[in-house]
Amino acid sequence: QVQLVESGGGLVQAGGSLRLSCAGSGRTFTMYAIGWFRQAPGKAREFVATISNFGSSTNYADAVKGRFTISRDNVKNTLYLQMNSLKPTDTAVYYCAATSRLPSSRPEEYHSWGQGTQVTVSM
Repeated sequence: QVQLVESGGGLVQAGGSLRLSCAGSGRTFTMYAIGWFRQAPGKAREFVATISNFGSSTNYADAVKGRFTISRDNVKNTLYLQMNSLKPTDTAVYYCAATSRLPSSRPEEYHSWGQGTQVTVSM
């Protein structure tokens, strides 16, 4: 297993930007594909973006395409989510998660999760 810790959340106005980080430790970082998920109050956890082990492949939810960018630095064992043009509907707790299998949009495919970081987008 790998341990994951998210950071970088906060309060931002609509149209603004944030960059989330997810620091990994415990196992070789490149063993895992990593995804970002988010969960708003009263909502199910939803897929945001995934990135393959070496960063060669990415995938995004339709709701964030063109606005969010997922990346990873395997030397620093860190995953990033650059969020631009933020909307109030982006407000949620954002989680990073790791899977030893192929990248997936399904939360159940991920075995390691961070604690989450709150992102709040105001009007």
